Amino acid sequence: MNSTPSRITKAVIPAAGLGTRFLPLTKATPKEMLPVVDKPAIQYVVEEAVAAGMSDILMVTGRNKRPLEDHFDRNYELEEALQRRGDQDKLNSVCASTELADIHYVRQRDPKGLGHAVLCAAPHVGQEPFAVLLADDLIDPRDPLLARMAEVRARLGGSVVALMEVDPDAIHQYGCAAVEQSAGGGGVRITELVEKPEPGTAPSNLAIIGRYLLDPEIFEVLRGTTPGRGGEIQLTDALRTLVHAGRPVHGVVFSGRRYDTGDRAEYLRATVRLACEREDLGPEFLSWLKEFVRSEQLAGV
Repeated sequence: MNSTPSRITKAVIPAAGLGTRFLPLTKATPKEMLPVVDKPAIQYVVEEAVAAGMSDILMVTGRNKRPLEDHFDRNYELEEALQRRGDQDKLNSVCASTELADIHYVRQRDPKGLGHAVLCAAPHVGQEPFAVLLADDLIDPRDPLLARMAEVRARLGGSVVALMEVDPDAIHQYGCAAVEQSAGGGGVRITELVEKPEPGTAPSNLAIIGRYLLDPEIFEVLRGTTPGRGGEIQLTDALRTLVHAGRPVHGVVFSGRRYDTGDRAEYLRATVRLACEREDLGPEFLSWLKEFVRSEQLAGV
């Protein structure tokens, strides 16, 4: 077992994707700014990182992503207007995103894949361990995945990847891991990784979901990683190189609440589910939703 790794305080959020699954909306609006109830999806991800003790956030952005910076910046005119009106609740909600963390930005100038986006973070991260959180994946705060991953890393060392069981028919849409049990409990040792395997060839139904705790050695591996699936530099391929070199890469199998806001149907389900759970919206919205479903069922009879 390795010595206790240092605490992770830096998080990288790749946010340079084009969001083509949500066109035409994302022609001019970043997909990360899509509202989930009344907060943009990206804010949920930043809040998750902060709750796990990460105060230094780097967003890897691209063209047309300026609204991300504006959202986490001050808006003095709006704040002053709300202050004059005495609307403290709205003022607090506006200021909340500004005060979450120390947020930095770097551009991924060429769309060369997730591995390349992570490599863009190297000058900021330096030689520290860091987290990567994909903005499409929302993890319910009642299921603190990052905390579990940090515990596994503290016990077993190395990099840690979040995994989730999916339908075998869907595994070709994900990076996939083969695993074996690790001594010490709480995690599994990853023995193989494949990015979006061809149907019928996956080594398991354990999909990689968008949470990683990475040692800085990943940067040197990424520099030598050639384009893979889709002609892009894949983070999965770099992690596979570490595995084959005997470096420790572990997994945490997650069975909690995860919302994929990069998929249109999942995005709608996430919005409905989270709205129903809100104290200020849930009772009225759920009552309407039940009546809507009832009327649709009757209309279909």
